[in-house]
This record gives sequence, C-alpha cells and structure tokens, in this order.
Amino acid sequence: MKYSRVFLEAIGYELAPNVITSGWIEQRLEPLYRKLHLQPGQLEVLTGIRERRWWKPDHINSEEASKAAKKALEEADIPASEIGALVYGGVCRDHFEPATACAVAHKLGLKPNAILFDLSNACLGVLNGIVEIANKIELGQIKAGLVVACETAREITEIMMNQMIKDGTMEFFKKAFATLTGGSGAVGVILSDGSYGGKKPRLLGGVAMAAPEHHEMCHWGIDKQKPPRATQYIETDGIGLLKHGGELIKKVGAAFFQEMGWKNTDVDKLISHQVASANREAILGALNIPPEKDFSTFQYLGNMGTVSLPVTASIANDREFLQKGDKVAFIGIGSGLNSMMLGWEW
Repeated sequence: MKYSRVFLEAIGYELAPNVITSGWIEQRLEPLYRKLHLQPGQLEVLTGIRERRWWKPDHINSEEASKAAKKALEEADIPASEIGALVYGGVCRDHFEPATACAVAHKLGLKPNAILFDLSNACLGVLNGIVEIANKIELGQIKAGLVVACETAREITEIMMNQMIKDGTMEFFKKAFATLTGGSGAVGVILSDGSYGGKKPRLLGGVAMAAPEHHEMCHWGIDKQKPPRATQYIETDGIGLLKHGGELIKKVGAAFFQEMGWKNTDVDKLISHQVASANREAILGALNIPPEKDFSTFQYLGNMGTVSLPVTASIANDREFLQKGDKVAFIGIGSGLNSMMLGWEW
C-alpha cells in the first residue's frame, strides 16, 4: 500500500498514575517464588522491565482515551468538528457494545456525520486504525481522522497473579508469565490530508502480513474451563510467539523493503511494538537493523498493547530522537499472528 497525501498531525497520550515495579510484583508472588525456588529479580532480568504503570481501579477506558485525544487535538490545533472518522483500536473497551468509539466521540463533541467504530486486532489495533483513517483520507472521504485506544493491565494481572499462587505450578507460571509485563496507557493519533499547514511527518506506505496458523499461541478472554479459574484469563506460549513472531517479522520486513523501494540501511529510525528485551532483539535481528536506530520504552512503561508503539513514537519525537527528513519505520505485531510495517518521512 502507498499513500500520497496522509500526514501525522499529532500524537497525544496519557500515562497511568500508579507506578508498579517488577520488585513489587515479585513481592506479591512471594509464596509462589518460595514454592518453586525462584530467586527475586528474575522478572526484570528476563524481560528488561523495571516498572510499568496501572490505572486506578475505577478508571474508565473511554475517559482516558478522550484525554489523550484532546491533547492531540490541542497540539494539532484542529477543531474536533473537523474529525471525519474516529476509530477506537484498543483491546480493552468499556463494553462489548456499544462501540467505545461512541463514548469518546461524545466526550470530544464530534459532529453526527463522523464515522465511528471499534477495531480489534490484539496489539496491532492502533496501526490498523491508522491505515483505516489513512485510506479514507487518501480517497478524499475525510480531511482528518482520529485513532484512539486505552489499555489497562491492573485487572488481568491481579487475576493471573492470584491464580499463579493458587495453582502453584511451574507449568501455569510459564503460561501466565507474559501477563506480568503489562502496562497501562492511552493514546490519540490524528492524521490529516495536510491542508492544515506546517511540515508534518508523511505516511509513505506499508505492508501487512498474517500467520493465522499460530492463532492459538495467545488467548485473553473469558475463562470457559470447568471448574472456572477466573472471570478472565491469559495464556501465552512465549517461546513459540518469539520464534514464529520473529519469522513473520522477517517476512514482513522483506515485503516492506520491496514495496517501499528501501533497503534496511535506508531506515534512519525504528519504532517497534514494546514487549520485552528478548522481543526487541528478535525484531532488530529479523530486520537487520542496528540497536542505535531503535527507540524503546518497555523498560519503564512495560507492554501497553496497542498503545505502546504510538506512545513510544511520541516520546522519541519529544526527545528529538526522530529528526525531520528521517525515514522512520513503525513495526507492530499482535497475537493471531498479525504484523504491519509502516514507512514515514518525518
């Protein structure tokens, strides 16, 4: 896919207020660590994550997403009335129905003719939302659009920690381990047709690819086992995801470079989905991109799902890691498996 008139106006974000260290999580898991003879400090060693953030227990996803969106609108200086479409791309939503996008649109005061819908595709939701908005802009259907998301890790992590202690086995600990990387945050991404003025990053194109034969490697949903373990559950084959995810990213990278007419050496900066240190190394290895071109935040924000990549891009921009004229690649991957890579001229 190629684009000729899609620009990134702004990324606004909200970080959850409660800082949760890996040490604190291990203290909560002390009975399990003692039973399995695990040494404290392994969580940070294995993941590279020192801390992550959680919302307060009574938070509402649409409210935090709306705050992030308002920041983006203020930065872009675009009236909410000119947003022609709003996509909510988070895994975490307020309800099964109606669409959380409707609650965000109401809070922002969007016009009745704005297109509103939720899009769910694991950790790839925001990137998919960006493509949906970009397509509408490229076709001339809208001037500007907004992608929002809010992810929360508190509830599912606490459920799984309690179950780890109750189950008490290494087998269950391994299946649930990835849950401990989860962080919380919200984001709002505004794209436009460039008619609002100023030199903005331009979306050049990208590719998407799937490996659905691996769709059973990660599940987050309602527990249907009998007897039920909990209201929600997550089970992840971390080693399998790392292996097959790396293979998929290598294929995506090859297709991306061909589509864009780039070489891997043409990429000035990389922003990837933020999971953990091993995943970062796998992505860099698969794309053959040196670590100095990559910017990461998982060390202090953890894995915020759909929110991780755009928040990382915004922080990288604020810290002047991303420079005007850079060729910047976004690479995302989500359970399913699905992956997408987008190319920008910053």
